[in-house]
Amino acid sequence: MFIPASPEEVQKLNWDSLDIILVTGDAYIDSPYMGVSVIGQVLMDAGFRVGIIAQPDIHSGRDITRLGEPQLFWGVTAGSMDSLVSNYMASKKKRKKDDLTPGGENNLRPNRASIVYTGLIRRFFKKTVPIVLGGIEASLRRIVHYDHWSNSLRRSILFDSKADMIIYGMGERAVLELADSLKNKKATNGIRGLCYASDHFLKDYLALPSWQEVNQDKEKFTEMFHLFYRNNDPLTAKGLFQAHDQKYLICNPPSLPLSSQELDRIYEFPYERDLHPLDKKKGKVRALETIRFSITTHRGCYGECHFCSIPVHQGNRVISRSEGSIIREVNRFTEHLRFRGIIRDVGGPTANMYAIECEKNFGSSPCSNKPCLYPAVCSNLQPDHRAQIRLLARIRKMKHIKNVFVASGLRYDLVLADTRSGEEYLKQILKYHTSGQLKVAPEHSEDDVLHLMGKPANKRLDEFKKLFDQLNRKTGKKQYLTYYFIAAHPGCNMKHMHDLKKYALKQLQLKPEQVQIFTPSPSIYSTLMFYTGTNPFTGEDIFVEREMGKMEKQKKLITGG
Repeated sequence: MFIPASPEEVQKLNWDSLDIILVTGDAYIDSPYMGVSVIGQVLMDAGFRVGIIAQPDIHSGRDITRLGEPQLFWGVTAGSMDSLVSNYMASKKKRKKDDLTPGGENNLRPNRASIVYTGLIRRFFKKTVPIVLGGIEASLRRIVHYDHWSNSLRRSILFDSKADMIIYGMGERAVLELADSLKNKKATNGIRGLCYASDHFLKDYLALPSWQEVNQDKEKFTEMFHLFYRNNDPLTAKGLFQAHDQKYLICNPPSLPLSSQELDRIYEFPYERDLHPLDKKKGKVRALETIRFSITTHRGCYGECHFCSIPVHQGNRVISRSEGSIIREVNRFTEHLRFRGIIRDVGGPTANMYAIECEKNFGSSPCSNKPCLYPAVCSNLQPDHRAQIRLLARIRKMKHIKNVFVASGLRYDLVLADTRSGEEYLKQILKYHTSGQLKVAPEHSEDDVLHLMGKPANKRLDEFKKLFDQLNRKTGKKQYLTYYFIAAHPGCNMKHMHDLKKYALKQLQLKPEQVQIFTPSPSIYSTLMFYTGTNPFTGEDIFVEREMGKMEKQKKLITGG
């Protein structure tokens, strides 16, 4: 069932009020791919009365007041992406389209949505119950961070929004504990995965350089970022605090990761896999067709690419669902009136990390030898794709299934490192699970740029392409590799792009089309490089292209657009 989004739906459930109201910058799609829907379903399953307000009008109280005031707290998220990343390209040009807004026009999501929605609530509900920020925007902006769109450092979003708390990372465990604590009038300050403001710091927590220090000294900002990043692992992290003028930001250690059984339960809630009727009146949402019949097999990513937010928000530990849970989800697809036998994707942040586990990550002495895949695949990881091969084979043999695609990108270095089943996995993907194009993301061809990106050396791509071509010829199909590249990453100049163009033409025999300009999103290592102009691991100065026209020029050199 849909989580109530209108007074009529609340009345049908015979509820006189709501415990929690979730406010989101996306349209309300009831799907396990949508964070606000997952959090809402988790809370409903625990017995809490939950409502959702999607993309409220920020100029009036028409939407924000329609469900009344919750008894426990407001949950506010900008949506599935940082609102400024959703609204603007890296070149700061306004995006015309929004795949998570009804009708597709980018006109309903405000800039800095977490801040705007918090202000909207306070405008119409004075002295209300706690306002709790969540989602990727709040998660990545929870400490002092560089903001590309204002070209400045900004304080924690907790202080800029005047919210009461932040739940960061994947919030199912923390939000349940918070709801239970507020319901039973218990203290909330000890909840893992929670940030809050305090007049005092905690003696057993690590001190981050203060807002005042990092705003005046880029070396202090780098020091702060290292401490922050190294305390993201839930099994080893310490709590953090950071002075902001006369107040302290307190960041409790991250929530402990969910077990496979807990993940199974979350993905087996009775999602409608559809757009809520209130939003459906406004037009179609393009993203729905991609996610409606896709399957998430796991969370987290071992990659820790320096330009990616997944390690900071979702984590670098891979938690996989059970095979049985995934099969049960496929069975529910076959009962859906809109299902036509095609599963659009079976994957996760990286498709081929399903059921690949490192025992050292879950032992009594967690591994501190990070990252797992750079500069090469760690010997402790020992990738094995046999569980994925078995899962995909089982799905495609199920009744009413016509096609099962793997649309998420592959880590080709993992395929190559798997001497037991990597080649067989790729063979199966090419034979059964590719719709003509297989996605890989080398990001660049030049090793000095790849080094700054935290990506494997280019020779690994050459090895993978050789294997792909060899296996693809045996299929007898016309199938291709689709390559994703990044222009204007810190350390990348025009010569690097010329060399990438020559490499693509000669070795890959194509002119790349999937090229994006590096976006300095908050709280990632590549953005730290962009802001400071240095390699944070060596202290050496690096070239950084900051002129928008020249960033565009790097991209156009490759695409010719």
